[in-house]
Amino acid sequence: MPKLEKRRINLSDLHQGQARINLSQEYLAKASEIAGVGREVILTGAAPVWMYLKIAHSLHGKVTTLKYDSPSTGEILIFDHNPW
Repeated sequence: MPKLEKRRINLSDLHQGQARINLSQEYLAKASEIAGVGREVILTGAAPVWMYLKIAHSLHGKVTTLKYDSPSTGEILIFDHNPW
């Protein structure tokens, strides 16, 4: 079973202040660039729910595994399409 390369995306680094819905395409492009294809991705950081949802949706079908991580919850699996 091959080990997947992990990428951690801190959403607060993407918006650097207050996230703005009109910049959502910019955030999606940055997240996609960091995530790459076929990797395990962990989303973390302070951001509005809409930003988490849009990025998670945009990464579906591109990354193998998506997780959410915060100090209060630890890692939570969002989806896992790892064939191994």
